[in-house]
Amino acid sequence: MVTQTKTKVEVDRDIAVLRFEGDITSHSEEAVLGKYKALDPGVKKILLDFSKVPYLNSSGIALVIQLLMAASKVPQKVVCFGLSAHFVKVFTMLGLAKYTTLHTDEGAARSAVA
Repeated sequence: MVTQTKTKVEVDRDIAVLRFEGDITSHSEEAVLGKYKALDPGVKKILLDFSKVPYLNSSGIALVIQLLMAASKVPQKVVCFGLSAHFVKVFTMLGLAKYTTLHTDEGAARSAVA
């Protein structure tokens, strides 16, 4: 059963954390891209928290890729954390390291944008 994606946004100066919860699928456009596009233009560092995301399908991954490509044009630095080992492997195989770095936890992700 697919669970609806919810996104909590936390902003502290020039850093935003997008905390995703639920499955990320084609139905998650507002929760992923909508929340990203609503960020203040002054935000230059973005952390994507996948720790409460049990499932991403190909459409969901495409939404994440769209976010990463949009951020690279601003430019904004985007780092990801909390991905399962399986999705770390998928993100790596897709070559997303060109647009983001993958971290095990929030502390490591914050250090990467410090």
